[in-house]
Amino acid sequence: MASSTSSILRKLSREEIFYFFTSIGNYTGMSAASIEEFVGKIREVNAKSVEFHLYRLDFEKWVTEILGDIKLADQIKNLRNLKLTGDVLRNQLYLIVSKRYEELKSELHTYK
Repeated sequence: MASSTSSILRKLSREEIFYFFTSIGNYTGMSAASIEEFVGKIREVNAKSVEFHLYRLDFEKWVTEILGDIKLADQIKNLRNLKLTGDVLRNQLYLIVSKRYEELKSELHTYK
């Protein structure tokens, strides 16, 4: 289900927030309540958390089911298929998500 740009960019409810873990039961204390916050947290969170969530498909599921951004979910899937780890993985995920975020913001301003 594709969502509108403004829907993808919205501030999420508490039930929709993404919570970062490094493993089952090990919460990092970080969460993201919007795609904008998600971009920033990717830069800050431990790379082990990025690996944990990426290879469990958590990012793809959240981006698809909560944000409704199929395009970004596909880009994350393609990144996962590269089997990167550590800071290289985190940096690539940051580039993908931040580029998509800027694209969405640009679309929003174009329609206004």
